[in-house]
Amino acid sequence: MKFKSKEERNRKFEEIVKKVVADTKRNLEIIRRISRRPYLKIIEDEISEKLRKNGFIEVSTPILIRKEALQKMSIDDEHPLMNQIFWVDGNTCLRPMLAPNLYTLWSRLKNIWKPPISIFEVGPCFRRESKGTHHTQEFTMLNIAELSPEKPAEERLVEIAKLVMEVVGVEYELVWEESEVYGESLDVVVNGIEVASGAFGPHKLDENWNITEPWAGIGFGLERLMLACEGGANIARFSRSLTYLDGWRLDIK
Repeated sequence: MKFKSKEERNRKFEEIVKKVVADTKRNLEIIRRISRRPYLKIIEDEISEKLRKNGFIEVSTPILIRKEALQKMSIDDEHPLMNQIFWVDGNTCLRPMLAPNLYTLWSRLKNIWKPPISIFEVGPCFRRESKGTHHTQEFTMLNIAELSPEKPAEERLVEIAKLVMEVVGVEYELVWEESEVYGESLDVVVNGIEVASGAFGPHKLDENWNITEPWAGIGFGLERLMLACEGGANIARFSRSLTYLDGWRLDIK
């Protein structure tokens, strides 16, 4: 865009700012009077309801985990993820993932419930991320895990991914990729952004929890899912924030 003068450029800039401020105030008023909840919380509830209706049990596990739980996931002192951990003390950290806790629940529930053991959790995880605008240090994970599925584990993994994306209602791709932990993973990609990664077993890690049965599991980063669906350049818009409310800036007048 070219301008004839500095004054014309400034006037155009002021018009754009006024429009952005007006749009922001209008959408914040919609939140106040109509939705009254961030879209992230709404989609979280809708996905959880869908999973419960399809036989999954919602669980809630500790945010603090022990170093030995990470070691069971093959995350030792030499692993790149170890540099991203928020340590509370030498042996306790804020969980960077939900998988270790869900493995533990599987190992106990399989002695109580008949298969399949279908569980899921939605909750905060923490990593010292430094990979740009698609990562955040505090994020909401949705992890879905099924032990002893009634179908082949690879097929069931695809079904579970599709189950979640039915709720979201956007176009997506399923892509098989290499994984640092599982060797191979199934990624869900929306508008070029990876929003979920899943795997299936048996896997060599399973023996650390006395798991011998086949399984399928997938984890979604909900803030990144919102970023991919709603558009925008920065995941901070959809993260826990004092600057944004449901993607709209609060530092306006």
